[in-house]
Amino acid sequence: MGIKDTLKKLDRRLFDGLRRQYIDFLKSEVQGLDSLLDVGCGSDSPVKYFSDRIGRCVGVDAFQPSIDSSSTKRIHGEYRLLDVLEIGKAFPDRSFDGVVALDLIEHLPKPEGLALIAMMERIARKKVIVFTPNGFLEQREHYGNKYQVHQSGWTTEEMRSLGYRVTGVNGWKPLRGESANIKWRPGWLWMRISLLSQPFTRTHPRSAFAILCIKDLI
Repeated sequence: MGIKDTLKKLDRRLFDGLRRQYIDFLKSEVQGLDSLLDVGCGSDSPVKYFSDRIGRCVGVDAFQPSIDSSSTKRIHGEYRLLDVLEIGKAFPDRSFDGVVALDLIEHLPKPEGLALIAMMERIARKKVIVFTPNGFLEQREHYGNKYQVHQSGWTTEEMRSLGYRVTGVNGWKPLRGESANIKWRPGWLWMRISLLSQPFTRTHPRSAFAILCIKDLI
């Protein structure tokens, strides 16, 4: 084995677990749920890593191309083309074990985001999961999707005041920018520094780039 292969193997050993941190957190939180509503599922939801383990998995999005792309990948078993603020009318109370909104509420004005969270909590029987940047992060329209623009920011303190436990994700906040891309150069180095900072920011979410917020309803 050459030096290059040895370094790649060492890199995988040191960092692969840290690269999977967010997905591993999600898998742990949805374990035991038999049904899941993915609100604002987009075209490539992280739910793809475990949706095959959930009996009923429904994706909701307001952008038809995202629904089409996700459906082609068979991420969810069912889809609804729907404004996310209409989920309270579309789904009965307590009709899913879990409801998730991953990278969604920051795309809504604050009052609408709070209304959405309230609807999610009515629809869920067991758990609500929200993933969002830590504080306001500017983001523009992408791929012709006007819904990609960020309109609000959410903090650890705010989510805790709503009854959520909060975990920090994606490492130290100053290292990342729009779309969670590393801001500093060389990117390969600062990405690894970001990964190494994750064990600290996990338990100190005020310093994290993003926050994973969980509310247990039972």
